[in-house]
Amino acid sequence: MQEYTYKQNQLKSLLEQHKLNGLLLNRVSSISWATCGVNSAVNTATTNGPVKLLITKDKNYLITKNIEAPRLEQEGQLKTQGWEFIVTPWHEPDFDPREIVGDGLFGADHCYPGAIDLTAKISQLRSNLLPAEQARFKELGDMCAAAMSKTMHAIKPGMTEFEIASFLSFETEKQGIKAIVNLVATDERIFKYRHPLPTEKQLERYAMVVLCGRKWGLVCSLTRLVHFGKIPVEIQNKLTSVAKIDTEFIRNTRPGKTTGEVFSMAREAYQKEGYPDEWKLHHQGGITGYEPRESVAGPQSKQIIRAGQFYAWNPSISGVKSEDTIFVGETENEVITKIEGWPTIDVSSDGINYQRPAILQK
Repeated sequence: MQEYTYKQNQLKSLLEQHKLNGLLLNRVSSISWATCGVNSAVNTATTNGPVKLLITKDKNYLITKNIEAPRLEQEGQLKTQGWEFIVTPWHEPDFDPREIVGDGLFGADHCYPGAIDLTAKISQLRSNLLPAEQARFKELGDMCAAAMSKTMHAIKPGMTEFEIASFLSFETEKQGIKAIVNLVATDERIFKYRHPLPTEKQLERYAMVVLCGRKWGLVCSLTRLVHFGKIPVEIQNKLTSVAKIDTEFIRNTRPGKTTGEVFSMAREAYQKEGYPDEWKLHHQGGITGYEPRESVAGPQSKQIIRAGQFYAWNPSISGVKSEDTIFVGETENEVITKIEGWPTIDVSSDGINYQRPAILQK
């Protein structure tokens, strides 16, 4: 209840700050954050779900259809949490929040007709996690790492990318984790595509698997590589370089710095490793939380890094990638998706030794 009360106070402060009659939340990520982990998503491919939360100065409303209401009340315990349900039959028009907020100003966490768009402000609230959320996130990191490890050790030549993706889905789903990003590339496709949706292509020697796993509303990200037989020198050299770049991301993600500063330092590492333009082919990641990336870092990013936040960087060079989710601690960073027993590359930076994932060789 302490977590819920704290978040309510943040939302009420937002009302006062912008002199709003109400605040409308509809993003799946916002609903999970505001309700301390309840999942409102039915179609996981959509950003906005079938539930809206309307926060006013005096009351909190949950707006939905009769299809969703029983589950949210009985399993989500949201009436007990303090939400007043407004339920309309599925075959009738949606309830209009203006019936409550009137003609006054109201804000929203998305583009909503007549509302002030507070997407960025609410994203900032979601990304500053409380100790209870941090504990859940670290637990999720362990679970995603375990799912990835089992998947990568189960992979065999001849499997299609669809089959590999199904292994990852099985290992996540059985833990209550939804693989909202489940990417698989094999062999030459790893060199061609940064977002390789699985296909019927069969694995010959080399596979890359990418996971963004969601549970309790939080999203954890990691990537791993596996190779059958001797790893070509070109791939090994590229992986060593990307490990060094990733190390610069992780080392520099410290409280007080901006994400733009961290990005610029990593871009210099790309240059130093002889791949000055590879960063242009895919975003490099950023702060995470209730979205895979609450915001993506770039050269001009002004976001201040704070202790207690989580980041997922994903530098890549055509044919290789390095990605884990990290926790920014008061004194040091912690990789929360580390896989015990996984081969590593040792990288020394500023007198500190780091271990980044190597390719699992079979």
